[in-house]
Amino acid sequence: MKPGPLDPTAHRTPWIDMVKGLACAAIVWHHLASYGPMSDIAYPLAPALLTCLHDYGRMAVPVFLVLGGYLAAASLAPQGVARFDHAGRALAQRLVRLLVPYAVALLLAVLAAALVRPWMAHPSVPEPPTLAQLLANALLLQDILGEEALSAGVWYVAIDFQLFALSVLVLAGARALPGAWAQRHPAAVAQVLIAAGTAASLWVFNRIAGLDVWAPYFAGAYGLGMQACWAVHAPRARGWLAAIVLLAGAALALDYRSRVAVALVTALCLVLAMRSRRVQSWRGIAALVRLGRMSYSVFLLHFSVSLFVSAVFSRWWPTSAALNALGMLLAFVLSLAAGRILYLRVERRAPSWPTALRWQLGLLGVGLLVAKSASWA
Repeated sequence: MKPGPLDPTAHRTPWIDMVKGLACAAIVWHHLASYGPMSDIAYPLAPALLTCLHDYGRMAVPVFLVLGGYLAAASLAPQGVARFDHAGRALAQRLVRLLVPYAVALLLAVLAAALVRPWMAHPSVPEPPTLAQLLANALLLQDILGEEALSAGVWYVAIDFQLFALSVLVLAGARALPGAWAQRHPAAVAQVLIAAGTAASLWVFNRIAGLDVWAPYFAGAYGLGMQACWAVHAPRARGWLAAIVLLAGAALALDYRSRVAVALVTALCLVLAMRSRRVQSWRGIAALVRLGRMSYSVFLLHFSVSLFVSAVFSRWWPTSAALNALGMLLAFVLSLAAGRILYLRVERRAPSWPTALRWQLGLLGVGLLVAKSASWA
């Protein structure tokens, strides 16, 4: 049976899942190194390692962006022509798939913060949520509206949906353009528009820090991933490889940014790997493949887990660097375990809007209850 055009597992390979698994681990360790107090206490034990994780772990973000663009193109338009019937339906399917595990994770983050707040005074512990904050986070609008996030890294979920929505609209618009030439060459029109958007992002928007809450800031890496997908599906990849190098190379010459360099290398490696029969047939490292498949769930839950573990270790062993280093390792392992439960029980199941609505309402209800309880204390 041919998978549906919006099936998120339709175009995954063990190699892609392995890269996602490594990027997920890097992000989790970046946050463990960046958010205390365990990392603050453990720092004297391995200052170089923790500094490296803090400074460079975030480089997994452009890797995820390139992979996201690749998988979006493979799902929506592997040959450049939109293969979904209706843009609104495509967006709704994507949104509900994101929102169900996202709402579950935010609800747990609110509860975790409420549990540790009385016995861990640290900047990493969020304040009791407000109604405006809960609504903004539930609707993926927290950064746009200037509200604090309820969990670390959830900004990426909002950006991912913005980028997917922008891609759907461009592809649908290219297919609907009037004119004989546009009607005969819808793939070329769509691919030119995506390439132009990639150039605009890499050369202009990505250099304006204030735009980092909007899709155009990140569309360069995402667009490189989409072009990598088209290079893999093309009879010859040279033209697409040249376009990728030209777009990213010009951006680096104009204003060197390490995140763009990482995106360029990721896109090129993706093309070379996915066009290799040996790589395509490789089963991969099982543990990393599993982590890649559940990376979204791990990403969503790791902050709540690390917050709780941090509270325990900083309270009972507030001066032991070795024990707090072990606490960081324990937080990582428990994040994987919690993420697997969320993946199996929630993410992997077919989502529905009633389910999403129930969890969103649950998030609002629990958040308001926590806020009210804090005001009584």
